[in-house]
Order: sequence, then structure tokens, then C-alpha cells
Amino acid sequence: MVSPTSLSRRQLSRRGLLAAGGALAATSLAGCGSGRPSVTFYQSKREIFDHVQMLLGELRAEQPNYNFVHDVASNLSAGFARRNPPDVALQNYNLEMSRFRERGGLSDLSDMEEASRIRDDINELADWYPPFPGETSVLPWSVASAAVIYNRGIFDEHGLSIPTTWTEFTELCAALQDAGVTPIYGTFADPWTLNQGMFDYTVGGMTDVRATFETMTEIGEDVGPDSEDSFSKAWAEPIARMLELLPFHQEDAPARTYNEGNTAMAQGKAAMLLQGPWALPEIAKAETGVEMGMFPLPVTEDPADLKIRVNIDLALWIPRSADQQEGARELVKFFMRPEVQDTYNQDFLYLGTTKDAPPATDPRIVEMQKYYDESRFYMGASQFIPFTIPWANYLQAIVFGEKPETMLARLDREWASIAFRS
Repeated sequence: MVSPTSLSRRQLSRRGLLAAGGALAATSLAGCGSGRPSVTFYQSKREIFDHVQMLLGELRAEQPNYNFVHDVASNLSAGFARRNPPDVALQNYNLEMSRFRERGGLSDLSDMEEASRIRDDINELADWYPPFPGETSVLPWSVASAAVIYNRGIFDEHGLSIPTTWTEFTELCAALQDAGVTPIYGTFADPWTLNQGMFDYTVGGMTDVRATFETMTEIGEDVGPDSEDSFSKAWAEPIARMLELLPFHQEDAPARTYNEGNTAMAQGKAAMLLQGPWALPEIAKAETGVEMGMFPLPVTEDPADLKIRVNIDLALWIPRSADQQEGARELVKFFMRPEVQDTYNQDFLYLGTTKDAPPATDPRIVEMQKYYDESRFYMGASQFIPFTIPWANYLQAIVFGEKPETMLARLDREWASIAFRS
């Protein structure tokens, strides 16, 4: 049984990572001399390095047949190009990573018992990115639920209830302003916080994100002012609604960063923050005792439209060209054990992906569980825009005063250009 430890919560400094990298290199060399085949385990999230290292230590102690090598430095694209990728990976599941799956670069894991335990709606969520036909090559391991983070103490002090409609939300913001409280803390200096916050929440709450991107993919190089549909048409209303939130932020929001937002929330300088669960441990580091919760941003007048933004935070996969297929499967089986997977999700404030995963119990995210259980969620629209399009910067320009139609037209043109080149 793996239990949460303080070790699993620490973040390594750059110096610590370099030292750890040297130690891992030594472990790898020792393994080569032992006669045991080495299984390379790639991990993308640096902040959980210690936790994964702890787990790999437990696996090494019980599994003598392989030497498990912890890797946080490999270049995956280069590894696939050289046909020398890591044997298994636990990686952020995003548009760029999904290319390996779509092109058939990953092994089919459908025959594993662990694959049958994944929730059907989470498998469907993974398939929002194009899968390789007929194969199950990605096992979702953790899900992040993002919504409005709110200060329970401020809400209680002012007798506020969780809003379920757009009117209720704007009236709540106005009441906070009248009481001298900043409703929402803005961190506009970091464009990505606009992307995953106001933008994703309004687009996801008002439109069918998956259908929009399927349509844009089908139109392809013809997306533009004369096409039947376009981003300019699909997102004009949600972005207009997003801009209605700007007056409810503090005046210096354009100059404030993600880290400053977390500090401000810890100090009670605002009632709400549009962020994901990754911000909650950062807020807690200040040890101010503030109690946080989360609720979905209502952007329509129908409470039935309430949904949360989710993304598959981490997923397990094995490259088709991995040298140690059997050893990689042993590692996947270990990480999919309930006592390993569920403990991670509970400890790091994520939601489980399996049919038998326990519900969230941490009061900071417990309100997300019912929406998750009812499949009332969407993947953020920002997660489907190629990295070569600097949409977060365009969004920042809109927030700073650029006309939305100008930036949406630019998105249309760049999407069409990428489709043409493809």
C-alpha cells in the first residue's frame, strides 16, 4: 500500500533535478551491469518527480527481473524519429502528444485487464483527439477538473450562495464589489491563465467544443469569412460574454501573474480565481488558513448547462517500437494498481479514471465530483489549438483592447494555413 508522504508534495529545485539526474544515470549504468534488461520510464511532470521516484523504488524492490530507469529529460519527438523512444511514459495528454497515437506510434493495450477498468466516458474523452483505428493505446491515469476557485470564508461572510446561472453570477460579483471586495483576481500577464480560465469556461459552457473542432477540421483550409462555419462565428458570443467579466477583476489584472494570483487568494484579496486544482496547493503553501472550494462557471441562464472543464492530466502509454514491451507492461500494471493510482489522485487533487475509483474527498475539489460522475464536463477549447498558433497571445490582446473579430479572423487564417500545409 502506497501512502501519501511529504516527499510526494515537494517540488525539486533545478539543482535537485540535476543531482537526481546524475543519480539516475548511475542507477542505469548499474542496471546494465547487473544483466537485467533496463526499462526506461519517461515522466513529463517535473513537480511529481519525487513521488514517481518513490513508486519506482517500491517496484524495483518487488520486481527483480527488470531495472527501471527514471527519465525526465528525453526528447520524445527525437526518440520516436530515431525509433528509440522510452519503453513507457506517464505524460500530459495533449494535442502534441496525441500525434504519436494518431499515427500508430503506440502499442495496443486493449488486451490488458487495466484497459477494461477505465471509465467509458473517460475513454471517449481521450478519443476527442483522433485515436489509431481499432486500438486502445492510451490509458488515462488522472483527470484535472478546473472551475471557479472561491474563498469559502468570503462567501460565508457576505451570505453568498453558489450561483447556477449567468445572472446569479454577475449579481454576486456586483454584490461583492458593493461590499468592497474584488470579485475575481486576474492574472492577465500570463496569457495561458486567460486561455484555460475565462476563455475555456465561457466557450465550454456555451458551445459543443468537440463538435466545433470536428467541423473546423472538416472544413480545413477553407475556414474563413466565406465558410459555412468558422471560429469567428462559433466563438463570437462566448468571447463577448467573457469580456463582460473584465470589470469584475482588480484594476491591475493586466500586470499580475499566476504566482501573484495564488498569493493574493491566500491573503484573501479576492473572492474568486479562475484556475485549476494545480493552483490549490500553491495557495495552501502560504499557510494562511483560507478555505477554498470550486464550482463551475455558469454562462447561461439554465442550470442544466453547468459543466466543468477537464483534461486528462496524465496518461500511460507504450511506444510500438519500445525495446522492452513486457517490462513496460509490468510497469503499467504497477501504476494502474488502485493503491498507486488512487493515492496519487487523492494526494494531488485529481479525479480518478477507473470505474472503481473512490470519489474525491478533499473539500477543495469535492464539489467537482458530481459533475464528473454525471459526465457533465468538456475539454478546454484551448487544448485543440496547435501550439504553432499563439492563440493565448491573441486572447491576451483581446482582453487588452484589441477587437475580438480581428483576432478570431487571424485564428481562422492560421488554422486554414496549417490545414493546407497538412
